[in-house]
Amino acid sequence: MKFDVRYPNHPEDSKQYTTDKLRKNYLIEKIFNDDSIDLTYSHVDRIIAGGVKPVKNTLSLTAGKEMGVSYFLERREMGIINIGGKGIVTLDGNDYELNYRDGLYIGMGVKDVSFKSIDENKPAKFYINSVPAHQSYKTVKIEIGKANPVKLGEQENLNRRTIYQYVHPNVCESCQLLMGMTLLEPNNAWNTMPCHTHERRMEVYFYFDMEEDTRVFHFMGEPNETRHLVIKNEQAVISPSWSIHSGVGTSNYTFIWGMCGENQTFTDMDHISMQDLK
Repeated sequence: MKFDVRYPNHPEDSKQYTTDKLRKNYLIEKIFNDDSIDLTYSHVDRIIAGGVKPVKNTLSLTAGKEMGVSYFLERREMGIINIGGKGIVTLDGNDYELNYRDGLYIGMGVKDVSFKSIDENKPAKFYINSVPAHQSYKTVKIEIGKANPVKLGEQENLNRRTIYQYVHPNVCESCQLLMGMTLLEPNNAWNTMPCHTHERRMEVYFYFDMEEDTRVFHFMGEPNETRHLVIKNEQAVISPSWSIHSGVGTSNYTFIWGMCGENQTFTDMDHISMQDLK
């Protein structure tokens, strides 16, 4: 299991960053590797984001020195969304089969977590978010048909999209994790514009369903001091609470969002007017 540790950065410091330094601090460039668990531990609200791609082998989640516990979910909860072929997540001996775009919420206290693909020629790609937890809630499998859909946007603004809420109070109980998936309709390119911040929660965006030559320009930074990152398929961005998080693509795309922090109120946002963006 590979573990990359990222530390928080003050917004005043981040204003001075070059493109390379912005990418080093905020971009997760490689989410999936064959037969590997690749995780990034961010000290921004201590979220862990990453990917598990079992091909020939069954992969087990373990706790390293960075976590200081005897097993991964001893003091954590976790959400999973599969963006690959059919796979199985085994939790303390119980199997959960996840098809493409199926999700799974796992409560604190599950000791043994392993992953495998049903067909090595079409391996599963389990994208995960894990955050600290204070109480154990039951494990819930969440097919996309059971996620809560919210349709937003207008064609004239190029932002028609459906937000599927997976780990959300309308779907299942969790301590602080919120997680879902946003699908842009064809010929639409913008997400979350006009943009917002939410001082009470951080967020990670994971972009996928993109062609090789497709790119997303992800905008970040304080509203009056914005920066951007150029994102290709299956990359993620760590977004601190002080930063906007919005993007526009050269084609339509899909992204998974995960949040943690002070509350679970999805609509708790500080909206930014267009004239205040710089």
